[in-house]
Amino acid sequence: MSWPIIIIVILVGVALVALEIVALPGAICGIFGGILLVIGVWQSYAQYGTTAGIITLLASIVVTIVMLVILLKSGTWKRFSLNESSDGKTNQIDNATVAVGSQGTCLSRLAPAGKAQFGNEIVEVHSEGEFIDEQSTVEVIAIEGYKIIVKKVS
Repeated sequence: MSWPIIIIVILVGVALVALEIVALPGAICGIFGGILLVIGVWQSYAQYGTTAGIITLLASIVVTIVMLVILLKSGTWKRFSLNESSDGKTNQIDNATVAVGSQGTCLSRLAPAGKAQFGNEIVEVHSEGEFIDEQSTVEVIAIEGYKIIVKKVS
C-alpha cells in the first residue's frame, strides 16, 4: 500500500470515528473507523518499517484528538442534538367531573382519539374504533387507568 492510500485510509477512519462521536449513534461508524485506522497504521508498519509505523501511529492519534477537540469546541454537535422538551401529559381525571356515564362535547374529531370537554375539564378520549365528528355529544362508557373510552350519544 502506498503512502497516499495509507493516509486516505487513516483520514477516512478518523472521519468515521468523529462522525460516530458527534452525530451517529449505534457504533457502526465508530467500529469501521477504528478498523480503518488500525489497517492504515498496520500497513505503514508492514510496508515501511517500525519507525514509519510509530510516526504514523502517533500522527493518527494526534489527528484524531485534534479533530475531536475542534468538533466538540465548535459546537457542531449541538446542531445534531435535541434542544426541545416535550410538554405532553397524561389525563389528570377529576372523578367528580369525568366518570362513567358523564356526557361531554368533542373538541376535535375522534379518529379514534381526540379531545373532549366534560364540564370545565378538557381530556383526551378514545372512541371504540368509530370516528366521531367535532362538536358531537359523547358519553363515557369506561375508564381504564388514564384512558377514557367514549361513545357517541344519538
